[in-house]
Amino acid sequence: MKIKSILLGASAAALAATGAQAADLPVAPEPVDYVRICDAFGTGFFYIPGTETCLRIGGRIRTELRINDFGDSGNHNLSAWDQDADVSTAFRARGYARFDSRTNTEYGLLRTYLEMYWTNTSPGPDATTIDKAFIQFGGLTAGRAASFYDFYTGDAWGAIQNQGFADNGSVNLFGYTFAFGNGFSVSASVEDGTDRRAGIAALSTTAIGSGNAIYPNSSLTFVTANSTVVGLNVSNGYGGHRMPDFVANLRVDQGWGSAQIMGALHQVYTDNQIVGYGVDDELGWAIGAGVTINLPMLAPGDSFSFQGSYSDGAANYAAAGNGIYYDAVVNPFTSDLKTTKAWAIGAGFTHYWVPEFSTSLSASYLDYDHGFVIPDLSEWNVQGNLVWHPVAGLDIGAELEYSNQDYSSGAGDKDQISAVIRVQRTF
Repeated sequence: MKIKSILLGASAAALAATGAQAADLPVAPEPVDYVRICDAFGTGFFYIPGTETCLRIGGRIRTELRINDFGDSGNHNLSAWDQDADVSTAFRARGYARFDSRTNTEYGLLRTYLEMYWTNTSPGPDATTIDKAFIQFGGLTAGRAASFYDFYTGDAWGAIQNQGFADNGSVNLFGYTFAFGNGFSVSASVEDGTDRRAGIAALSTTAIGSGNAIYPNSSLTFVTANSTVVGLNVSNGYGGHRMPDFVANLRVDQGWGSAQIMGALHQVYTDNQIVGYGVDDELGWAIGAGVTINLPMLAPGDSFSFQGSYSDGAANYAAAGNGIYYDAVVNPFTSDLKTTKAWAIGAGFTHYWVPEFSTSLSASYLDYDHGFVIPDLSEWNVQGNLVWHPVAGLDIGAELEYSNQDYSSGAGDKDQISAVIRVQRTF
């Protein structure tokens, strides 16, 4: 009995001690879903907690001091240094936000991409731009993205003046890309037809009968050789939007570089209530080809590119110039719609002198044949820069930009010269 009492007492004491220790233990924390790195799509991606979707958040800050056109002055196409009210120098600040999400699915990659930027250029107000907003699912691309026609858009910045290559920024589209393998692919898309419009010009009969050479003074008026303003009924007689542009390309991307052949169809038609008389619709078109060759044997990051385009009634597909040009011109005597024939060639080169310093150079030649009254236009564009890359993602440099527009029929020419100093941080 005495042994039994001792054992029972010992057991009770042990239980009491155990209970006390259990009561003193801290409560186990809830499991934490830590952010995981996603390296399947490159650096900077991470898994959104609780999902299998990878996300990268990035951006850019760009600041510039701009020295606007200090080229020719005169009675037409005035430079930025002629009048007291001209903005000869300007400051610009721009901030970018980028969101790139990717998810592997049984149907292929599901991707969404959003890029917005906010710009303030003195002395103007702030401006918000949705540059890209698209969804990719397998081979499908839908939303606001780069045109499937665009390939090479220049090596230099082209901060103030267009470099002359076919590049109108982003456009709303629905497209599909089929990959053959080994870097070869074919793509087709339907794109917003208003994005590439260069305008339809309709001169008054008084202007046509003036007997003097005429050349553009602005997007709204024309002047004769003796500086007399003549009438331009409309500078953009386009109607609404009926048929989207149809674009296709054949492309290859390999270790040596990239190449592309592309084509586009573009409807040209007028709003007869604006023009004042009826004209027929025309189907504009454009074709082009380009190649980019990597040159690591010179220096890592070096490349050379070349591109050529031709268009009939789709001038902005051939090139994006700095002069005044149109997709078509209306003849008021016959109501004929004369489409503009345009072609362009250009090339560019980027060279890294050392990893911290690079130079980019772009040059292009454009030619616009309007076919009726409005003078034809030929244009040279050259841009070059020198950039310092002191640390990864930081660019500090300066660029000089030159353009010469030569109007036919004795209308004269115009030299446009600009410069920009830029500091840019990409992260």
